[in-house]
Amino acid sequence: MSETSARRTTPEFFPELHQGLRQLEGSFPPNEIATRVVNAALAQADVAGARLWRVEQGVAEVWAQAGALPPAPERGSTPESLQDGANDPLLWIGPLGSDDFRVRVLEVRSVAPLSDTSRAQLDLLARFAAVVLALAERRGAVKELSSIVEATKRLNSTLDLGELIHIILQIATRQTGAERGTVFLMDREREEMWSLVGLGLDQHVIRFAADRGIAGWVANEGTAVRLENAYEDARFEPEFDRRLGFTTRRVMCQPIRNESNTVVGVLELLNKAEAFTAEDEAFLDALSAHVALALEKAQLHRERIEKEKMERDLALAREIQAGFLPEAPPVWKGIEISVSHRASQMVGGDYYDFLPVQAGGKEALLVVVADVEGKGAASALVMANVQATLHALADHAEPLDKLPATINQKILEGTRGSQAAGRNTKYLTMFMAFVENEGRGLRYVNAGHVPPVIIRADGSREWLETGGMVVGLLPDACYDCGSVVLGKDDLLIACTDGITEAMDADGNEFTKDRLADSVLRCRTQNPEEIVRCILEEVDLHSQGGMHEDDRILMVLKVT
Repeated sequence: MSETSARRTTPEFFPELHQGLRQLEGSFPPNEIATRVVNAALAQADVAGARLWRVEQGVAEVWAQAGALPPAPERGSTPESLQDGANDPLLWIGPLGSDDFRVRVLEVRSVAPLSDTSRAQLDLLARFAAVVLALAERRGAVKELSSIVEATKRLNSTLDLGELIHIILQIATRQTGAERGTVFLMDREREEMWSLVGLGLDQHVIRFAADRGIAGWVANEGTAVRLENAYEDARFEPEFDRRLGFTTRRVMCQPIRNESNTVVGVLELLNKAEAFTAEDEAFLDALSAHVALALEKAQLHRERIEKEKMERDLALAREIQAGFLPEAPPVWKGIEISVSHRASQMVGGDYYDFLPVQAGGKEALLVVVADVEGKGAASALVMANVQATLHALADHAEPLDKLPATINQKILEGTRGSQAAGRNTKYLTMFMAFVENEGRGLRYVNAGHVPPVIIRADGSREWLETGGMVVGLLPDACYDCGSVVLGKDDLLIACTDGITEAMDADGNEFTKDRLADSVLRCRTQNPEEIVRCILEEVDLHSQGGMHEDDRILMVLKVT
């Protein structure tokens, strides 16, 4: 090239090119540089429109464009014009540098065939723009890395879940320019998603099925979504806007993945002033693993705090429940009593009691063994209600067959709210008996309970089954009263189904007949020794078994 030709391709000889190159000077972010490159190309002679493409890992999209241009194809496809544009005299195509993952291509459309001089100017503009873009992207990468490091420090600064979500949203909205956002967490056990807090909102807890809305779609597909108008997307559910008094326009919704690539939540950002960009998505994707780790740590911490609180509450409940049960069997003329109680959890629904009452004008001992359906805190609350009701009715225990009927009505009246709400209510089985005539007489009602057994001194047995249905299930239940005469050394054995249904490793129950056989072998001993002997045999039988329930075992011996 001659000295004259070289001089003619320098900016001084082409004011439009010189002005365009001056637009690219300075420290601007990559998106701003992309816009300036397009405007600089548009300023050249005979140029009608310019478009800058960004192709990342084989996916093409328009980065910036200006002027008169044919419509751009959808994101993801590669324009054919970029491949065979060399044959079009009105089209100039120039690469702006590339690496292993990204390609930048400048597309220029002219109103007349471009001269060699015009193409040389565009070549110079492309080379200069490539250098400026590369520097801007490196600056952006360093800034992004610094932002990620700083964000990671903040994410690790707390174990409080609410505060952590607030920090996540502050980082995300500040980095992207979104108006507000929400972190939705996965609850896989309930197949739901829920949010604890949203930036710019009062704290609301929103729960919904894990397959609903844009957040649900992102959580299930594991793919990010960017929308210019949420209301035009069929996945969007405007119900949330109506509930919160908000209007959603632009949306970016991104999965939060942990180190094992499992989606643990979704970050949804709303209403950025301009469109959400691939850079926004890339930054949050780079931060995703750190966010997921911090969320999992915070959730584990929250669960541990809640578990510790529950354990303290249950320990207190166990102390309170223990106060409902007699400290020791009463000393009563003509009989000896021993009883054992063990809950399978911290609290349980098994109940026993001894109440001195007036029966038939004479003093008698009311003996009660009851078993509330299920176990745990809910059953314990029903048990406490039964105990309070029984003590309130103790002065009016006669006739005995009316006592379980009255308790049945009281329980049903107290659970009407649960029934109206469609919740299951608890029922219970009960055995109650009057021990009369210094242990020589027994009147009883069995309300669906494991039948107690009378083991006679001669070894014969008799099951106490007279009564009626379980308590707390149906209104207007009626009960019958049975009676037996007892003699010296006769035994009454009453228990809950935690004894008779105790299973071995093969699923075989202990059974009430085996209970009677066990008592028969040790019937000459005192009640305390009989209780210990039976419990040892039940424990031996149930070793390795899968089922364990609350247990009560009561032994009454006539002296």
